Amino acid sequence: MRELQDLKRSVEKRTSESIKTKYDLVLPGLTEEVVREISKLKGEPDWMLNMRLKSLEMFQRSHDPRFGPSLEEIDYDKVLAYAKPGAKKSVSWEDVPEEIKEAFDRLGIPEAERKVLAGVEAQFDSEVIYSHVKKVLSKYGVIFTNMEEAIKKYPELVKKHFMHLVPPNDHKFAALHGALWSGGSFLYVPKGVEVPLPLQSFFMVNTPSVGQFEHTVIILDEGAKATYIEGCTAPQYTVHNLHAGVVEVYVRRNAHLKFITIQNWSKSVFNMETKRAVVEDGGNMEWVSASFGSYKSLVYPSVILKGAKSGANVLSITLVGKGQHIDAGTKIYHIGSETKSTVVSKGISMGGGWSTFRALVRIARGSRGSKSTVECTSVMLDDESRSDTIPVIEVQEPDSDFGHEARVGRISDDQVFYLMSRGFTELESKSLIIRGIMEPIIEELPLEYTVELNRLISMELESSLG
Repeated sequence: MRELQDLKRSVEKRTSESIKTKYDLVLPGLTEEVVREISKLKGEPDWMLNMRLKSLEMFQRSHDPRFGPSLEEIDYDKVLAYAKPGAKKSVSWEDVPEEIKEAFDRLGIPEAERKVLAGVEAQFDSEVIYSHVKKVLSKYGVIFTNMEEAIKKYPELVKKHFMHLVPPNDHKFAALHGALWSGGSFLYVPKGVEVPLPLQSFFMVNTPSVGQFEHTVIILDEGAKATYIEGCTAPQYTVHNLHAGVVEVYVRRNAHLKFITIQNWSKSVFNMETKRAVVEDGGNMEWVSASFGSYKSLVYPSVILKGAKSGANVLSITLVGKGQHIDAGTKIYHIGSETKSTVVSKGISMGGGWSTFRALVRIARGSRGSKSTVECTSVMLDDESRSDTIPVIEVQEPDSDFGHEARVGRISDDQVFYLMSRGFTELESKSLIIRGIMEPIIEELPLEYTVELNRLISMELESSLG
C-alpha cells in the first residue's frame, strides 16, 4: 500500500462543482423524505425501510454524548446524507472508471491484492464500487460481499444479525447510522474454515460535507479463523465531514478473528464509529487499530465475552496533532467463566493535540476465574499538548483478577540528548523513541502495513515537529 498522503493531495485539487457533475447526490439534511429516497435507490425490503424510519425517530429524540470532545460544530442540516459515485459496482479492476481507479490505485489495492489479499471491498463515499473475491474462498463457502448485495442474496442471515449488537437506541450516532447507513461489508466464514489470507475493505470520503455510514457485519462460525483489515481515508476540506460507521462481529464457539483498522482520516472529519463483538465459548477476538487522523473522534471498540474461556485482546495506537481531539479506548464485558482480556494502548500527543483514553472493564458476578489486564502509555511531546487516562473498573465477581497500569508524561530530555549526541537530529531522536513505544502494536500488523504505518508516523511527526 502506497502513501495515503499522495491520495489526499490529488483529490484535494478537485472543486466542489466538478464533484457535483460526477455524483448522484441526495439533498442534505436528515428528513423522512431523504431516508425514504435512500431506501428506494437501494431497492430495500420493507423491514429495512421500517428500521431506518424508526432509527430516524430515535435520532431526533436523542442528545449528544455527555462526555468527550464538544460536537457543537456538527450541523446535521448540512450533512450530505448520501453520495453515490458515478460508477456501477464492478467485479473487475479494469472496469472501474479511471478517476476512481486512480484514487484506489494510490491506496495500493491492485498491488496489495496480488501479494497478500484474499479479497477486497472498496467504498467510495456512500457506495461500494469495487468488489473482488478469489474463487478459492467461494469454494469453501466463505461469503464476502457488500452489505446491499448481502441483503438481497442472504436476507434471513443479514436480518438476524443487522443492528442487533449495536441497536439504534444504543446512542445518538447509532440511531443516525440506522437511518442513513450505506455500503459496508458482509463476511461469513463457515464452520471450521480458516481463511489463509487477510480480507480487506477500504472506505474513502471524497465529497465535501458528505456523511459516510458504512455497516459491516462479520460472522465466524464454530472453529473458523480469519483476519479482516479496514483502511479509512479522506482528503482535507474546509467543511467538516461526518463518519458514523458501525461494525458488528459474531465470534462463535472456538472461532478467532483479528480485526485491524488503519485510520488516516483528514483533520476535517468527525469520526463517531461504533464497533462491538460478542464471543462464545473458547472464541477469541482481537481489535488492532492505528489512528492518525480526524478532527474529533469518539471510538471505543468493545467485546462481550459471553462464553466460557473466551478471550479478547485490544491493541491501539494514536497520534494526535494540532487541532485534534481523539477520545478513544475500549470496553470489555466479562460474562462467561474463565474469560481473559488484555488491553494495550499507546498514545502520542503533539502540537497542542489532545488525546483521551477511556477503558471500561466489567467482570460480572458469576464470571469466575476471569482475568483482565489494562496497560496505557501516553506521551506528550510539548507543553501545549494534553493527554488524559480515564479507567472505569467494575468487578462484581470476587473470584477474578484485574490489573491496571497507566503512564502519562513527556519524552525524556535525557533520552533525546543521548541520541543527538550519537549523531541523530532532534526530530530523528524523537521519532526513534516514539517508534519504540509503538513497536508492540506495530509488530501485530502484516509487513506491507508496517511499512506504510511507519511512513504515516514519519509524515505526522514531520508536520508537527519538523
